[in-house]
Amino acid sequence: MMNNLQLQNDLEKLMAIMPQKVVSNLTVDRLDDVIEIVLDIGRPPEIRHSGGTIEKIGGEFVSEDDINFVVSHLQEFTHDNRSGIPGTLHRISAIRNRQGKVVGLTCRIGRVVTGTIACIKDICTQGKSILFLGRPGVGKTTKLREISRLVADELGKRVVIVDTSNEIAGDGDTPHPAIGAARRMQVPQPEYQKDIMIEAVENHTPEVIVVDEIGTEAEAQAARTIAERGVMLIATAHGNSLESLIKNPTLSDLVGGIQSVTLGDDEAKRRASQKTVLEREKQPTFDIVIEIIDRNTLAVYKNTSEAVDYILRGWPIRPELRKVDKTYTNNPVGEPIKQQEVKFEEAPQQNADENKMNFSFSRQKYCEQNKPLKKLYLYAVSRTIVEKIIERLDFNVEIIRNVDDADIVLAHKNFAKGGAKVLNTAKEYRAQIFYVKTNSMAQIQKVLKDALDIRPYDNPDDCGYCDKSEKALDEAKAAVKTVLDGAPFVELTPQNTQIRKLQHDLVEQYGLQSTSIGEGESRHLRVSK
Repeated sequence: MMNNLQLQNDLEKLMAIMPQKVVSNLTVDRLDDVIEIVLDIGRPPEIRHSGGTIEKIGGEFVSEDDINFVVSHLQEFTHDNRSGIPGTLHRISAIRNRQGKVVGLTCRIGRVVTGTIACIKDICTQGKSILFLGRPGVGKTTKLREISRLVADELGKRVVIVDTSNEIAGDGDTPHPAIGAARRMQVPQPEYQKDIMIEAVENHTPEVIVVDEIGTEAEAQAARTIAERGVMLIATAHGNSLESLIKNPTLSDLVGGIQSVTLGDDEAKRRASQKTVLEREKQPTFDIVIEIIDRNTLAVYKNTSEAVDYILRGWPIRPELRKVDKTYTNNPVGEPIKQQEVKFEEAPQQNADENKMNFSFSRQKYCEQNKPLKKLYLYAVSRTIVEKIIERLDFNVEIIRNVDDADIVLAHKNFAKGGAKVLNTAKEYRAQIFYVKTNSMAQIQKVLKDALDIRPYDNPDDCGYCDKSEKALDEAKAAVKTVLDGAPFVELTPQNTQIRKLQHDLVEQYGLQSTSIGEGESRHLRVSK
């Protein structure tokens, strides 16, 4: 592990190759939250902070001599226009003009950050292959570095890092101490990454291989070859989400690939889908996929096969969200962040058949025993009605006003278009979005139960609440199916006026006729064609 002196020296090495006009306007304190230093000819130098803000430093423009001064202190750039400073994690990338001359530099500051994988440590120690997805700059490489050290030092496994751009273990022949006892194989040029991946398996008997940025079909095939040889693979890939990766023809093989399948009539009817559908082609290369939403929020798909199948069939899939609350230290040597608190919650998995069935015949009672507190955000849905439902059914739900913190979003379908910005934010943070058609008690209650994945219980004693309206609607749905299957009519159990109205509405949705018959407490519905 790096100490404070090592961190201080790393920043000093970066400042040593910077032009004087940059060094005179920067101190180590000022670099505390800086991600990159940008130098472009004819423009003032810039620093980019972790929060996304860009700050110009000094009033002088960067000259050709300034760029040449930096380049003269670096090793030769590789074909992907990257170089580094030996013994550090800093990365310097070049922008060239049409004649190949360097006219701009992006100097990314490399730091060791600890605690970034604390919330997924249990997953990293299972021995399963893990794929990380996320936009640039969100911390994928940082997590690979810490996982390498964890698996090599704490688990004592033989770890080999295929370090294409020398970002994981730093530049130079001696790997950076941040990777612990893991070994590092350098890649002469990016196009040779696939070959080095295979060479690592054949020559160095690793138990774990770590790869950053799988981006070509050949590299995806090499990853599959490694996984099939029983080696644990930890890697990152281009793509923000699992869904986008599935749609990427170059990299979809990492999660099993997709193929077009023609279903039989009965199967297409059972799935309520078209006859030609997309399905997973083979077993995924990676057992687990983790989407990095932001530096402290991860969406974990523990079963890649199941997740891909659900997405291809259009079924709702709920990744497990894990969050880490951190406190960043503001000291001049860039001390690693301190782990303060780890939070994660298990998202309930739904049965595949239940998600797509047109009818539900359950007359069982429902309850929410031992469910974790869910945070609910409402968009164009009656808060008063939702509060009444939560109070009456004793749901473990809290209504919140900030969509960023929501686990579930309940939105009115008719107003969804106007709330595109809110709903897109919810999708970005992997909140589950459910839509109601009307602001009625029955509709909201039904959708809210689906959102909370309320489980049925066969034994009435298992739950103190019995929802008569839900039971009556289930009975009506069963009657609808019976009539559609050929029965002349079905008579339902006697209900009060309010519940009969709900049953009338439900039967009408299926194009059938419902008639109230009987008197007083015996009045009930007859469902017919």
